[in-house]
Amino acid sequence: MAEDLSINTSTDKVEQYTTLIPQIEALLYGESDLVANMANVAAALKEQFKWFWVGFYLVKENELVLGPFQGPVACTRIGLGKGVCGSAWQQAKTLVVPDVEAFPGHIACSSLSRSEIVVPVFKGDGVVAVLDVDSELLDQFNETDAQYLGQIVKLINF
Repeated sequence: MAEDLSINTSTDKVEQYTTLIPQIEALLYGESDLVANMANVAAALKEQFKWFWVGFYLVKENELVLGPFQGPVACTRIGLGKGVCGSAWQQAKTLVVPDVEAFPGHIACSSLSRSEIVVPVFKGDGVVAVLDVDSELLDQFNETDAQYLGQIVKLINF
């Protein structure tokens, strides 16, 4: 596949995701390198949705370590249970945060981030990474995002 995306300009999130997912599958097809695949997924999501920040944190020893991302510089390491990412990792569940200022212990890597979704990535029974997405808008994410982003992270062979 060419490394170009067909961007769906619809305002319907479901339509955007259903157009994007086959393109992500094509990008990942036949590529075994984890870093390359995480990088392409982050880029595809950022390009389609124009979110402020999209990236992965990988579980290494007892902390999350910054992986491939698209957006401004980010926090490099996050402890278990710390901020939205560390909490999603600890709870092993997707967290949708409509207003990061209202989230206890939020880690402000950027003051421009207003809402966030963090999706844990599982290998077997354990969390091996999280997909973190930030928006400059309040209440940007919902259950539709949780559902489709959960499907997308399962496409990556961790």
